[in-house]
Amino acid sequence: MADAARDALITGIGIVSCLGEGPDAHWQALGDKKLHADTAIYAPYMIHRVGAIDFDKQIPKKGDQRQMEQWQRLGTYAAGLALDSAGLKGNAEVLTRTDMIVAAGGGERDIAADSAILSGHGKAEKPDAFLNERLMSDLRPTLFLAQLSNLLAGNISIVHGVTGSSRTFMGEEAAGVDALRIALARINAGQSDIVLVGGAYNSERPDLVMLYEFGGFNLRGEFAPVWSRAPKGGFALASLGAFLVIESRKHAEARNATRLAKLSAVLSDRSSRKPGDVEAALTRLWSGLEGRIDPRQAAVISGASGAEPATSEERAFLARHPELAVRATGTYLGHGMEPQFPMNVALAAVAIARGSLYPPGDDSGVERPMDGPPRQIAVTGVGHWRGEGVALVEATS
Repeated sequence: MADAARDALITGIGIVSCLGEGPDAHWQALGDKKLHADTAIYAPYMIHRVGAIDFDKQIPKKGDQRQMEQWQRLGTYAAGLALDSAGLKGNAEVLTRTDMIVAAGGGERDIAADSAILSGHGKAEKPDAFLNERLMSDLRPTLFLAQLSNLLAGNISIVHGVTGSSRTFMGEEAAGVDALRIALARINAGQSDIVLVGGAYNSERPDLVMLYEFGGFNLRGEFAPVWSRAPKGGFALASLGAFLVIESRKHAEARNATRLAKLSAVLSDRSSRKPGDVEAALTRLWSGLEGRIDPRQAAVISGASGAEPATSEERAFLARHPELAVRATGTYLGHGMEPQFPMNVALAAVAIARGSLYPPGDDSGVERPMDGPPRQIAVTGVGHWRGEGVALVEATS
């Protein structure tokens, strides 16, 4: 029999995106069906840019802000929001034993340095010597260090005093799934009492738009909701920061923490992406929730990106569960790779805590209204190229 004292409860949420910052702003924007896709900055492609943020509120030292890249500022800021939400800000006794699990990508490019090197290389009398000289002088050690993926965890530790164990996972969408999977496993096993888990992503990078265009993944032309982008498909990259505080029921009760929702399961898979593989992977993952979902009070928050064929295969899988109300947050948030899954788990917890599901986002027929409050929400995560995951978020009682 499972130990109820080791249930993993979500007690803090920190989220930032194009919809604003914090659960209230996100819920209001989702309820109002407001779209924030920027179709001009990288036309003909589109991205979801983060709104204006006063980083001073969570990162008070300007020196700390300057040495971070934007994705690290977003993550450190969101982590601070999560700690505030959980009532932990400044609580050194708890923070020194709070473990941290971060889903992170690689560092950001210095576009000006890259452009200067590429422009000068073809004109140089000795191209090899020119390249070596520019790399030695332009790529400063401090710049290189700022690109290390585990520095997001380091910055959170420095700024917020979270000094328990630390782990950083890389691997696009799958990293976000596994960060939550390991956090849940550690709490259930008694290896952690409290964990800060999440990630961040900055979409306002022309090098990333170029990179994903090489793979044919970008949404271009006119905006369309996630479920209406087939047959070509495509995603709109998103700037996101998403962190959650998750702790054992015993630990949360001992400090009288607000219990927003329970994280009951996180399952991951990695299909080979042959035709039908995504649908088969989701079927396998769903079998891990067999008998645990009550369709009368359950819903699905989907991390579908709009990329094909993954999105159409997820749509086919969801069509086999017509009794469940579905919502794809990618229509409003865009697609943020590593933090996408933590963001959607956070929004699931918000829906559970508020006792309602935000309205359908399109008229594709995939999304329908939900009668009554959701008590269970299954969160899906399907990578644009690799990696699948499912989480189950439930009411705490």
